[in-house]
Order: sequence, then structure tokens, then C-alpha cells
Amino acid sequence: MKKLFPYIYLLNILFFVACDDMKDVPTPVDLPSTPGETGKMYLLSEGLFNMNNSKLSLLNFDNHTLNSDYFQYVNNRSMGDTGNDMKVYGSKLWVVVNVSSQVEVIDLKSGISLKRIPFFNSNNIARQPRYITFSGNKAYVCSFDGTVARIDTALLSIEAVTNIGRNPDGITAANGKLYVSNSGGLDIPDYDNTVSVVDLSSYTELKKIKVGINPFKLDADSQGDVYCVVRGNNADIKGSFCRINSHTDQVVQIFNLPVIDFTIKNDTAYLYNFDYTNNSYWVKTFDCKTEQIIFDEFITDGTIMERPFGIYVHPTNGNVYLTDARNYTTKGDLLCFNRKGKLLYKVESVGLNPNAIVAIP
Repeated sequence: MKKLFPYIYLLNILFFVACDDMKDVPTPVDLPSTPGETGKMYLLSEGLFNMNNSKLSLLNFDNHTLNSDYFQYVNNRSMGDTGNDMKVYGSKLWVVVNVSSQVEVIDLKSGISLKRIPFFNSNNIARQPRYITFSGNKAYVCSFDGTVARIDTALLSIEAVTNIGRNPDGITAANGKLYVSNSGGLDIPDYDNTVSVVDLSSYTELKKIKVGINPFKLDADSQGDVYCVVRGNNADIKGSFCRINSHTDQVVQIFNLPVIDFTIKNDTAYLYNFDYTNNSYWVKTFDCKTEQIIFDEFITDGTIMERPFGIYVHPTNGNVYLTDARNYTTKGDLLCFNRKGKLLYKVESVGLNPNAIVAIP
């Protein structure tokens, strides 16, 4: 047995090295030659809670490859636990990693990590960052501990923290102010029902606006109106979608739309909902100027998904991307639609619970 041991040991080394090499190699992806679909695209998959398996993938349209764990491939370490949000500011990609309580700042072109900003309070307790927005060369990150941190985007360091409401779970900037949804989601069934308004110059909370229980995603249009998803309690209180006037800081309109997530591009909002009681969903488009539904069903060719999980509009070609989480425990898909709601292509198994997309030239 002693004579066999070195050979077995060597075989084991070769096996694991080979497997390690194989998992990071970009794999070919069947993509059609679609006009305007060039460059690259990052996809963030949050993974599963407490499994430390978030992935940042890179889809390369020029050579038709997908590297499903690009961050690991470039940086030789994992992204962390529960990648929650991802946005571009300047030449950097900012990724909010919730359970690991970090904000990862990445060079947009190379994927190399420039800095990992820890989100812990003075007692070394995790703040649990959730979402990020930008205004005036600053990044703003809301965290479940009831705070919003201001980050210097040049120095990549937290320079101020302000307190707001319970378990903030959405953030956007408009008219010189921050709007932050206070979900109270960690206190189920005692949800919060407010959006905090924070003045950017003084960096203090001005007021709280009541919008309905369990508010979530926020985004603003070109006119400064702030739209807010109100999730309800998934029982007797249904979800809705509301509009806040950023000049008066009042709710001026409530829409009977149980929206889960949305994005705004050129004053058109792309909305989706998923009903967990009957496993049904819809995707709609909404005009932020007329405040009317444009198309009651965005998908026009009969394409079927299981569970929409993320939505994004390409900044130049206008294509609309939806991610499908499937059953939340197997790798989900990326679906690309044109502006008329017809499927252009589908990339299967892009990651576990893919939730955010960013296109880069």
C-alpha cells in the first residue's frame, strides 16, 4: 500500500487541478447574430442564502462565450454570499454582497477587484447592505441595519453614515435627495410602510412618506417622479405601485399593480410580477409621462418563463432582458427580447438565481 500511495496522491492532485482548470474556462454559447448585440455583459447571480456561492458571469457577444464564474477566474477568490445589486458608475462596476456585508468595487473592463469595502458597524456587526445608487460623485448604499452609507467614489471609502427606518430595501436619487424604502422585512409580520427622504447636502433625513406596507424597489424618471414598489404582506394586503412627487415629497398616485420589480429606460417602465399563490406572472410596459400602461403584455410571441427574477434594458440597442430563476435551486436562464416583446435568444443555465445585468461596450 505504501508503494501505491505516491501514485494515488499524484492522480488525486492531477484530478483536482484538472477540475479546477475546467470550471473557469469560458464555454461556447449559441447566440444569434443580432444587430447591435456586441461587446460584453455582466450577470450577477445571488446564489443561495448562507451558501457563499454568488457568481459574477461574463457573456462575450464578440466571441460567443460565457464564463459562468468570471470574478473567481480573474481574482482567484469567490464573490461571497448573496450578491444583491450591481451597477456601473464611471469605469467601475459596483456589486453589493448582502450576507457577506461587503461592497465589491471592480474595474469594469478587466473584472479585477479594486477594493472590497466592508460594511460593519463599530461593534463589528454586519450592516447587511442591500442596494446602491449614485449622485454627485458619491455612492449611496442602504443596509438592513437601518442606515445609508455615503461612499467617496474616488477614494473608495465610506465617509458618512446616516440613520433612517427599519430594514431599508431600495434606494434612488432625485431632485437633490435620496429616497429609501423602509421595508421592516426582518420584523414580519410587523412591516414598515415608509420611504425616507434624505437631503444630500446636509445628509440628514427630512421626512418619512407613508406608501403602504413592505416597500421595496425605487426608481426615478426624467421628470423627478419617484416610483415605488409596495409589496404588501402576500396575504390579505395586496401589493401596489405608487408615484412620489420629489418636489412636494407626497404620494400623488397609487396604481393597482402588484409589481415585484421594474426598471425605467427613457421614461418607459418595464414591470413584472410573480404570484406565488398560483405560480403565474406578467410583464408590462408603463409610460412614466402619461402614467398609463402601454402594453398589458410585453411578451408577444408566447415565450414562457417559470419565475422572472431580474429585468434590464440595454442602454444602446434597447433590447429587454429578463432572467428566469426557474425553481430557485437550479441554474436560471437569460432571455433577450426586442422592443416589440419577441424573443431574440435564450441563454440557459447562466447562474443560480440571476438577478442583475450590466452591458458594457
